[in-house]
Amino acid sequence: MGKSARALLEQGIAGVATTCRDAAVVMKTHGPNQIQFWFIALAIGIAAGFAAVLFRLGIYAIQTTAYGTDDVLTLHSFAAGLAWYQVLLIPICGGLIVGLILDRFTDDGRVRSVADVIEGAALSEGRVEVRRGLASAAASMITLSTGGSSGREGPVVHLAAVISTAVCRWINANGITGRDLLGCAVAAAVSASFNAPIAGALFALEVVLRHFAVHAFAPIVIASAAGTVINRLTFGDVTEFTLSGQNALAFYVELPAFLILGLVCGFVAVALIKAIFWAEDLGTYLQKETGVPRYLRPAIAGALLGGLAIWWPHIIGVGYETTSLALTGELLWHEAIVFAVLKVVAVAITMGGRMGGGVFSPSLMVGALTGLAFGIIATAIFPNVSGSGTLYALAGMGAVAAAVLGAPISTTLIVFELTGDWQTGLAVMVAVSLSSALSSRLIDRSFFLTQLERRNVHLAAGPQAYLLATFKVSSIMREMDATNAAEEDACWDMIRDGVYIDGNATLEQAMPMFDGGGHRFIPVVTLGGEDAPPELWGGLFHVDALRAMNRALSETAAEEHS
Repeated sequence: MGKSARALLEQGIAGVATTCRDAAVVMKTHGPNQIQFWFIALAIGIAAGFAAVLFRLGIYAIQTTAYGTDDVLTLHSFAAGLAWYQVLLIPICGGLIVGLILDRFTDDGRVRSVADVIEGAALSEGRVEVRRGLASAAASMITLSTGGSSGREGPVVHLAAVISTAVCRWINANGITGRDLLGCAVAAAVSASFNAPIAGALFALEVVLRHFAVHAFAPIVIASAAGTVINRLTFGDVTEFTLSGQNALAFYVELPAFLILGLVCGFVAVALIKAIFWAEDLGTYLQKETGVPRYLRPAIAGALLGGLAIWWPHIIGVGYETTSLALTGELLWHEAIVFAVLKVVAVAITMGGRMGGGVFSPSLMVGALTGLAFGIIATAIFPNVSGSGTLYALAGMGAVAAAVLGAPISTTLIVFELTGDWQTGLAVMVAVSLSSALSSRLIDRSFFLTQLERRNVHLAAGPQAYLLATFKVSSIMREMDATNAAEEDACWDMIRDGVYIDGNATLEQAMPMFDGGGHRFIPVVTLGGEDAPPELWGGLFHVDALRAMNRALSETAAEEHS
């Protein structure tokens, strides 16, 4: 027995020694590159953290100039004491400046935000537009500090993506590295903006990269921690919201109420999203019909916001003061309902007017107000088995935000980190799960993916849908002088029958032609003018298109499971 134990011990020691030697070889061969990558991730995390903090400080500085106070937690109370014409004129002036910036530095007058970062991760190897991104950050900063009713997470995320894009171009990063560094920048920006390191890391994985690959986890966590340190060195280790301390489930019998709340919040989130898109379409239609210059569109939106703010200053800015009042139960039922409706209207005007900003903070406010209104009713009907109404506000805040962002995991965690309340997780998770499940059936999974779907970027359906758009026909076709090329006479016969495709098209246009016509190949041409005949380039074979698509799907699966 003793010899057997000694043999096993010796065998174990030998195994450990072999493992250590193998690990040393791997480290010597591959370690420096990996370590170098982690240092780059740390540097990006620090840079993105500083960018988020400076963006926030910039809002405070401009807000102080415009409204006379830098405190976002008391902004609407302070604005209520200003003259009516000041409340009206400040958003108009801010909107005019925003319009001039976007008209000068963007080709479409549109602010870049989280949706563009998601698109960059999926289709552009982790790159985003740098020049337009910087202009969007400046426009959003002015919007948020002059009465725009939106949030700061969208522009901060895109600003961080601009930093990672610059680094990727400098080091000539491939697609996987570019996406990982993009995730690092996003995680650091969210963490630095909200003092939420856990949620920042998971937001990058869940919303932007949309996978939880192990290889990306470590550098993203490193960057997220760096962003949090930057935030805490600047603002201290404090939560955004302070709760009353009375949040507790009275009995587990109360949980069905949170299931119902989750469904209500799902509908509210969809209403918020639909309102934004309706306002966007209406603004575009009116701009086209009236011929108003696009640089005046944000100013007109600012006038509408200023008019609302004269009577209801609660809609100004990110709405943290009203959100705090909801979370502490300091609002009446009718006030919660009115403020929720007005906030939806204000957010729709801001986003539809192309003033800039994000949707996360507004969704927190709408959710908290919805939850409080629901909680007041629930606790009144069942007072003996109900906890505090503010618990419903907390759960509603998470439920609406999760449904809007399409991020139930990271939103649940960011709600905990914003409030410091980890004791009521069961209620929040129940509401979040139901709201996310419902809203994802009524929209394309989230506000951001629905935005992209409206631009004909089909990311919600998965890689089997959007990867087709990444392949140009000209890169896959067989040229006419290639081996096993398409028969030239057959190509011209098909062209005369109207069966051909432009060389600059993508597989997204080509695959339906194969599926509908049953062709073995499709002629690839260059289209000339109206009277000029097409020039034959070559042939796109169905088997080549399928092979390219299969290879791309395999690479995507390998990345997501590595």
